[in-house]
Amino acid sequence: MALPRFRRVDSVWARGYKETAPPAPDTPWRRASYAVVDLETTGLNPRRDEIIAFAAVPVDDGRVGIGGIRSTLIRPERMPGPDTIPIHGLRPDELADAPPLAEAIDLILESLTGRVLVAHGAWVERGFLNRALRLARLSVGEPILDTSAIALRVLPGTAPEQEGVQLAAAAQALELPSHRPHRADGDALTTAQLFLALVSRLDRTDPQTVGSLARLSEAATP
Repeated sequence: MALPRFRRVDSVWARGYKETAPPAPDTPWRRASYAVVDLETTGLNPRRDEIIAFAAVPVDDGRVGIGGIRSTLIRPERMPGPDTIPIHGLRPDELADAPPLAEAIDLILESLTGRVLVAHGAWVERGFLNRALRLARLSVGEPILDTSAIALRVLPGTAPEQEGVQLAAAAQALELPSHRPHRADGDALTTAQLFLALVSRLDRTDPQTVGSLARLSEAATP
């Protein structure tokens, strides 16, 4: 699939993202800022499939910033087939008036700038966001934290070793609500609350940093 053209390579947000370093690895986790991201896509192959929804929930000082949530639908070049609609719940008529990816890049960059990216099953977000940010000649900054991998350490027995814990299962194990499952904004909010609950548990016995959380995330990120 050819990438759509993006003419604003030197936009304010593209420059800001490129010039703003994420928190250092030795930063205590509560002092870092995070963007908890969820995507809805037409499939799992970023070379062939497309992003159709993006949401990011900010976490600062160990708290979810509800007022700072950013989300958008994204109109794909090829509308999703009927076989995929039960997965993401988005119909072509809902996507028809959404901005194309090239017009959503600034919102994505604004959401990520200066923050550690967090996602559940982060290999999906890594692949699709890296391809998307190529439109602005950028790539996703490291580290990327994976709540699915972290949950394996905090919630042993909820999934086979080396396989990530499903978002709904992890939330249920910690008695957290699941917000609008399989919608980007709902899953991003659920993931943000899960992230805080998991890391808070770890931090009680072993103080966590951005770097220590990145190491916990590496095992489940292909």
